[in-house]
Amino acid sequence: MGLEVKQQVPLPVVYKEIKLNAGYRIDMIVENKVIIEIKSVDNLAPIHTAQLLTYLKLRDIKLGLLINFNSVKLVDGLKRIVNNL
Repeated sequence: MGLEVKQQVPLPVVYKEIKLNAGYRIDMIVENKVIIEIKSVDNLAPIHTAQLLTYLKLRDIKLGLLINFNSVKLVDGLKRIVNNL
């Protein structure tokens, strides 16, 4: 569809003037506007939401999708997360 999609994007973290170049890895970023975090777990846990929200804040992106492929219906495994900058 012509969209720019980056996969396995390293997200550096700086803590007390120490930089970790690949502190985190974002599964997918679409058009530098949406972060997509992919899971395959029995149930999405609050830690998964917190992880995506952290990525959104560190990259200063407003919208994220948490997708759990271990659901009978894909729509049941979708969660939209908004970063209220």
